Amino acid sequence: MNIQQFYDEGLAHASYAILSEGKVALVDPGRNPQPYYNFAQANDAQIVAVIETHPHADFVSSHLEFYKNDDATIYVSKLVGAEYPHTGFDEGDSFQMGKVSFHALHTPGHSPDSISILLKDENGKDHALFSGDTLFIGDVGRPDLREKAGNMTAQREELARMMYYTVQNKLKPLADEVLVFPAHGAGSLCGKNLSDARQSTIGEQRATNWAFTDLTEETFVDSLLQGQPYIPKYFGYDVAMNKKGAPSFQRSLSQVSMWPEGSTLPEGALVIDARKNDQFAEGHIPGAINIMNGGKFETWLGSIVGPEENFFLVADSAAELEILVNKAAKIGYELLIKGAVVNPAGMTEKGNSFNLEAFKANPDAYTIVDIRSRDEHANSPIFEESINIPLQELRERVSEIPSTKPVVIHCAGGYRSAAGSSIVAGAEKGLEVYDLSEAIKEFQAVVH
Repeated sequence: MNIQQFYDEGLAHASYAILSEGKVALVDPGRNPQPYYNFAQANDAQIVAVIETHPHADFVSSHLEFYKNDDATIYVSKLVGAEYPHTGFDEGDSFQMGKVSFHALHTPGHSPDSISILLKDENGKDHALFSGDTLFIGDVGRPDLREKAGNMTAQREELARMMYYTVQNKLKPLADEVLVFPAHGAGSLCGKNLSDARQSTIGEQRATNWAFTDLTEETFVDSLLQGQPYIPKYFGYDVAMNKKGAPSFQRSLSQVSMWPEGSTLPEGALVIDARKNDQFAEGHIPGAINIMNGGKFETWLGSIVGPEENFFLVADSAAELEILVNKAAKIGYELLIKGAVVNPAGMTEKGNSFNLEAFKANPDAYTIVDIRSRDEHANSPIFEESINIPLQELRERVSEIPSTKPVVIHCAGGYRSAAGSSIVAGAEKGLEVYDLSEAIKEFQAVVH
C-alpha cells in the first residue's frame, strides 16, 4: 500500500492517491487529472476508483473525467444527488481494492452530505482517515456554506450541531494511531484555524484540536460559528458544478478564446489585469481590476468576480496567460473568460503617483479605506479613522466611500490593495485614489 498526497498551494487543497496491487483509488482530486495519471503510470497501475467526500465549494474536481476516460467508479454519498454516473457510498458501505478496503463514515457538519473514508489495511486494521472537509489539522470544517447551495441545504446552526455529534460519535472512537489526511491545510477558506501540517493522527488531534476537548454542545456550536472567514462568490457555483460533473479539463482549456496580442477589447467589458501593480500603474484599460498573478489569484478572482459575469483576462506574456487560465480553471472560471490577451490596445489609464511623506505628515487629509477582513480590522487596527470595506465586498460598496478627500487604500501587505485601489479608481471617475501598497508595513511597525 502506498498513499500519495497531492497539494495545491494556491487553494491549500490536498488530494490523495492510494495504490494497492496495481490499482489506484483517488480521494477528492483537483481539476487537472494529469498529476494523478502521472502517479498511476509511474507505478504501472490503473485508476479504478474516485471517492468524493462531498461536493466541494472551493475547487472543481475531475471525478467525471476519470469515469469517462478510465471507466473508474465514482463513489459519493447518495445524499449529494449527484447528476453523474456513480455508486452510492454511505455509512456502512465499503469496497475492496487490492489488499486494502475503503469504508464510508457519514460525517455531516461541514455539509449535510459529507462522508469520511476509513482505509483498512490487509489485516483489516484501521489505518487512515481521509476526512475531507470534516476534520482538519487543528480544526473542523466550517458549517456555513450549505445554506443555499447543493442538493441538501441546512442552516449553519444545524450543521454546527451535526459536527458536534460527528466528532463525538464518529471521530473520537477512532484509535490514536489512525492517520488523518484532510482535504485542506492552512490558507483554505473551508475553516478558520487550520495548521500548516499536511497530515496528523487521531491521537495528535485528540490532544491538540479544540474540537476534541470536553465541550458542551452549546459551547462547541458557539465556538464553531464564531469568526468564520468570508464566503467567496464562486463557492455555490463550484458546489453546483461538482454535483453535475465538470467538463474535460484540457478540452475546456482549448476552448478559451485567446486573442492576438495588442487586440482591442470591447468598450465597457470587465477586464481582469493580472500584471504587477507597477506595470498596471504605467498603463491599463480604463476600469480594469488589478488582481495580480500570485499565490491566491484564483481565490481572489472568484471572490471579486461573480459566476454570472464574463471577463477578459490580461497578462504581459503568453506564458503567464497560460498559467492564469489554468488557475481560473481550478475553480471552473475558464468558462467565464470571454477572451485572454497579452498587452491589449487602449491601456491609456495610469495610476496616481503617491506622495508617502505627505500622507505621513497629514493622514487626516485623506479618506483611508482598510480592505482587510472585519476580524483583521478589529483585531489589528492600523489607522483609527479608517473605513473598513473588505475587498470581496468593495465592488458592491464602493459608493459608501466619501468623495470629499483623496482616498488611500490599504490591506496587510500590498497584494489586496492593488485590486482594491483599481476597483475604486475604476468606479469613481475623477476621484484621487492611491494604493498604500507595501508601505503599509511601516505603519504596522508603528502600531505594534
